[in-house]
Amino acid sequence: MHMALTRTQIYLDPEQHRLLKREAEAKGISLAELLRQVAWEHLRTEPHRRDFLSIVALGKSGKDSISEEHDRYIEEAISGDEGLR
Repeated sequence: MHMALTRTQIYLDPEQHRLLKREAEAKGISLAELLRQVAWEHLRTEPHRRDFLSIVALGKSGKDSISEEHDRYIEEAISGDEGLR
């Protein structure tokens, strides 16, 4: 399956470039392919991380029942319920 790709240019410091190039060679793929894989992994995991971090703001939510209903609020934050934000 072939997908259309958009060309982009990034700047890496020499150490990043060396280490990423080495990892790509060890996997038998191009540096570009490794960076695409890293980008997809970030995009797959980042929304969950943001949702989980919304728990940190529960104390600033203005709700008076946080101490009694914390389990419910944490579940809502983890499940992505927008009611707390």
